[in-house]
Amino acid sequence: MTDVSRRVFLRRSGAVGGGLLAAGVLAACGGESGSGSASVSSGKVELNLWTHDPGYVKTFTEQAKRLTEAPGGRYDYTMKFTNADSEALVTRMISTGAAGRGTPDMIGIVISVFPRVMSGGIGKQLFAPLDDLAAPVKDDLLRTAPYSIDGTLYALESDTCLSVLYYREDEWGKNKIPADIATWEELAEVGAKLHEKTGQSLGMVSTGDNTSITNQFLQLLLQRGGGYYDEGGNLVLDSPEAVEVLEFMAKGVRSGFLIALPDPYGAPNTAALKNGKLIATVMPNWYNVYGLQANVPEQKGKWKIRNLPKFAGGGHLASAMGGTGFAVLKDKPGTAAALELLKQTYLTPEGQLLRFQMGGFLPTLKSLYKDQKLLSTEDAYLGQRVFDVYTPAAADSPTFYQNEKLNTLIEALGGPMLETLQGKKPAAQTIKEAAAAYKKNGG
Repeated sequence: MTDVSRRVFLRRSGAVGGGLLAAGVLAACGGESGSGSASVSSGKVELNLWTHDPGYVKTFTEQAKRLTEAPGGRYDYTMKFTNADSEALVTRMISTGAAGRGTPDMIGIVISVFPRVMSGGIGKQLFAPLDDLAAPVKDDLLRTAPYSIDGTLYALESDTCLSVLYYREDEWGKNKIPADIATWEELAEVGAKLHEKTGQSLGMVSTGDNTSITNQFLQLLLQRGGGYYDEGGNLVLDSPEAVEVLEFMAKGVRSGFLIALPDPYGAPNTAALKNGKLIATVMPNWYNVYGLQANVPEQKGKWKIRNLPKFAGGGHLASAMGGTGFAVLKDKPGTAAALELLKQTYLTPEGQLLRFQMGGFLPTLKSLYKDQKLLSTEDAYLGQRVFDVYTPAAADSPTFYQNEKLNTLIEALGGPMLETLQGKKPAAQTIKEAAAAYKKNGG
């Protein structure tokens, strides 16, 4: 994914509601079954794939080529790609779905935009259900919950997006900071003393738009064992874990352990990295390429990753942020061929290894985290075997549940959270206010 598209993803979290088109408008469409074209069961097939990320273009192009050239291959694939912002693609898909023509055969939907298709029956009417496709690896497959609607799976995750702790090994060594600090509470104490001494920070919070503010919070909340919703889509934000995490962040800002940045992915973040003010941060695996290598290539070999410190009160070893689910449009001539391409790319070890090789996407099959090819992989920028960190992280990463009203919650939470980070409002008050505002606004 390009740096620009990462920023778009993090800033735009389904800002346009899923109710753009009423369910009744889509009811007669169900993809493009009315086009009169027969389903292609073998031979030549042209698939139109929409995505926001050139990494997926490379991956699917290569996989389609391999499947076409394989002895006894069922399909002769020709791929067409449309690249644009994920939210714009979803808007276009919904409008073309209502018109009954012009939808893609496959589409990649950013995790924070997916709630739009959960609303009004849109996903159910446009997408092919994937439970049968995924059944052979169901117990091995990670991150299905965010792309499920009423218990049915409609998209497959592209990356586990494991959150780890990035840290400047040289700066930590110079300041005699142990690399194996076990808890967040211990690291916060060390970070406060460091900031008082050098002005440096060991993490960041966002004070910019609501999406960035809440994303930083969500990573730690999930790790602590909390969340926004439960498996049934019910709001569970108002919890002791949420108050604890928000208080932890606010205290970290006051002590200087955490630096407050208006944009954690743009110029302010880059400046903090370049001038050595930010020497550690919690981010997903993709931050290596799109945050560090893109902005501070000259710091190659200085950064390392480790698993997150745990909260003293409990929780997980890891967390996650971001993701993209690929869905197949149903009742189209290319539906069967698209399902086969998705299966071979996302539900087989060979396909998952290809995705890692072509785009750096971490496997979503748990068993692959023991694969010797991956375990021996050394990242050139970090200068370490990254799966020594990712393998235990994948084994203890939280589940993220979605709801079609996610954007309503983000809007309700962002403003009050900023006030807490600025020392203007207690954390417990912020959480209660956000939960009340969410319910008042139809959540």
